Amino acid sequence: MSDFVAPQSSPEEDERLREAGRLLFAGPCNFFFGAQKLDQLPVPAAPEIAFAGRSNVGKSSLINALTGRKALARASSEPGRTKQLNFFDLGGRLTLVDMPGYGYAKTAKDVKEDWQGMMFAYLRGRPTLRRVILLLDARIEIKTSDHEIMTLLDRAAVTFEIVLTKCDALRPGSLEVKRAQVADLARQHPAAYPEILLTSSENGLGVPELRASLASLALPQTDELILS
Repeated sequence: MSDFVAPQSSPEEDERLREAGRLLFAGPCNFFFGAQKLDQLPVPAAPEIAFAGRSNVGKSSLINALTGRKALARASSEPGRTKQLNFFDLGGRLTLVDMPGYGYAKTAKDVKEDWQGMMFAYLRGRPTLRRVILLLDARIEIKTSDHEIMTLLDRAAVTFEIVLTKCDALRPGSLEVKRAQVADLARQHPAAYPEILLTSSENGLGVPELRASLASLALPQTDELILS
């Protein structure tokens, strides 16, 4: 069972967080480092949020939707090929980390080895890693590789938040059934955040809420400008 209890907040606080998220992600966001080996990782600085998911889950599309950029994160033309950790600086306050996709049939062995090796070492030993955003495709069943990654995240003792992607493809009733199914799964993992967020990079569903959630983990803004 998950040890996390979702905090309660007022509508005013929710709106404040959404605005903070909007401002954070409206700022500069740039790729600054790619690491294929553990000894290549950049020096820890701002809090890090890592994005993980199966190949073709829509990870690059969601990162681009969050940052309002069309090609900040790029999907590989051949899923499963990207094996490095890609680091993006978000205004000096937060670092987004695009992790390699997993579970693609043609490279399943290599991807599994990467995740059991370098990726696990990163997850377990990175002092600035605050959360993993684990993306699951709302349209398809949860795969064995998804279960394996959740177990690995439990072992690494890293908080992870499950985010369903491509939710625009499901009708409301089917989407709620999916959310309930995944929420039940999350309760079985001690490292899982209890709330399941529904998103779509096509119509923007859930994007403001995810921005707000991530903004709460960012460094405080120290040079705010008051515009009159």
